[in-house]
Amino acid sequence: MADLLEKDVTRGGQFLVKETKCEDVFTPEDFTEEQIMMRDMVKEFIDKEIWPNKNRFENRDFAFTEECMKKAGELGLLGVAVPQEYGGLGMGFVSTMLVCDYISGATGSFSTAFGAHTGIGTMPITLYGTEEQKQKYVPKLASGEWFGAYCLTEPGAGSDANSGKTKAVLSDDGSHYKITGQKMWISNAGFCQLFIVFARIEDDKNITGFIVENDPSNGISMNEEEHKLGIRASSTRQVFFNETKVPVENMLSVRGNGFKIAMNALNVGRVKLAGACLDAQRRVTSGAIKYANERIQFDTPIANFGAIRAKIAEMATSCYAGESATYRAAKSIEDRIQARVAEGSSHQEAELKGVEEFAIECSILKVAVSEDIQNCSDEGIQILGGMGFSEDTPMESAWRDARIARIYEGTNEINRMLSVGMLIKKAMKGHVDLIGPATKVGEELMGIPDFDMPDYSELFAEEKNIIKNLKKVFLMVAGAAVQKYGPELDSHQQLLMAAADILIEIYMAESVVLRAEKVAKSKGEDQAKEQIAMAKLYLYQAVDIVNSKGKEGIASFAEGDEQRMMMMGLRRFTKYQNFPNVVELREVIASKLISEGYYSY
Repeated sequence: MADLLEKDVTRGGQFLVKETKCEDVFTPEDFTEEQIMMRDMVKEFIDKEIWPNKNRFENRDFAFTEECMKKAGELGLLGVAVPQEYGGLGMGFVSTMLVCDYISGATGSFSTAFGAHTGIGTMPITLYGTEEQKQKYVPKLASGEWFGAYCLTEPGAGSDANSGKTKAVLSDDGSHYKITGQKMWISNAGFCQLFIVFARIEDDKNITGFIVENDPSNGISMNEEEHKLGIRASSTRQVFFNETKVPVENMLSVRGNGFKIAMNALNVGRVKLAGACLDAQRRVTSGAIKYANERIQFDTPIANFGAIRAKIAEMATSCYAGESATYRAAKSIEDRIQARVAEGSSHQEAELKGVEEFAIECSILKVAVSEDIQNCSDEGIQILGGMGFSEDTPMESAWRDARIARIYEGTNEINRMLSVGMLIKKAMKGHVDLIGPATKVGEELMGIPDFDMPDYSELFAEEKNIIKNLKKVFLMVAGAAVQKYGPELDSHQQLLMAAADILIEIYMAESVVLRAEKVAKSKGEDQAKEQIAMAKLYLYQAVDIVNSKGKEGIASFAEGDEQRMMMMGLRRFTKYQNFPNVVELREVIASKLISEGYYSY
């Protein structure tokens, strides 16, 4: 069975050095009947309970957020990822992603409450808790009888999560710990019954996790609700612990393991956050299309104007790419989990290791999709013009809600650097062979270019070759940077950021091309012409980004002949033989969407 893990299930980061066939990726077109039923049930709940009441969320109706969470609990939606033995539905990773996707699109307030509770509020117990802890707490959390919150961030500990000052002091009789400290930006604090709290015992190098019941008489107090740019009805408070007594049996995992718990919880949170941004993009895009069809200027709907059609095509393309990459990664994680279970691992161990394996992809998706929803909602406002800036339409709230996605679960800057750093560490451990492919790229740069014209008659033949070459750009830039700086590479953050943008575009572009190819093979190219157009449009723009970031990275550390050689390689690796007609691609995409009146993929 160990062979299964190594041979049949792709490892995290291997997309960079391994050719992936479209048949081997999971796409939204592959949802099972059960998953489609679950999706439709979630959409019905959101369209009935959440979307018509957006004004209540925008008016900071925290009680209504709690009420909606209770209704979600009654439907079983808070327990989709919880094993059945603890009162949950025990669904696979793709299904849990699907629920997170479609439950999150109407308002960021409810999305944040749902994500904080089901993710960082519940998951640390299901994945790290003892059997007694799971039996005691998880069924209440899965049903919505109790709600959870997660206390990690402090005034002096944000991105540097392990630097928290909150202390846990063991009592003289050894029966409990006394926790003292201040936590901030705590989602769900206003209505939760349980906190996951991270504190330091004595002078330990790493923090420790604790399960703390929310009892104000036990030294727990809070500030008033924070006034925020967006997610206005998401309860967000500072929480103070003053010698709060926590039984020793409520330590989560073992002493000093809190930082690892926090990081693994963030890995799951990152990929789920990408999922949580998808339906928001669909709704924003659909709202913009509807308005463009109805708004008459110069005696014609503005949907007939090329400038508007270009925006709609771009919005839909980024959404389609986000879906493609997010569900590809979700299935990769699910396959890894299943392989570990088949090997004999427990649910806890399998899920922890399965998600940890794809931490690189989790960071990539968190960055890419959170930035796409921000851009999408910004263009949505632009299409609506003055109405987009008004609180009478849902566009401005979508834009405000989207802004937090680039900050929480680790800022996008942190995640960019993490994605490259984790990949290099995997290479050093021998989990991903970067050295061999990077050496070949170096040899190719020194060799004579092949001037033969390849056969690009098959669908996506040139696009796949370009993606292969974009991978060479990353290997060229990152390989040379590692050689030059070695362990000091971490201190060259702007170089890491440029390399990360290249890595992100490779994964996203490859995912969208593979999805479109799979659809075309299934339905025929004529029936998939819009999907093909979106894949080509996304890749064209990805090539521009890789070219720009490649030049920035190379110029930052290479000089003279080395720089000239690498710049020549960059031009070679980002070269099209047949430039796509971008205006025509956008027109193909926009025509279909405008005629159907909504985002229909």
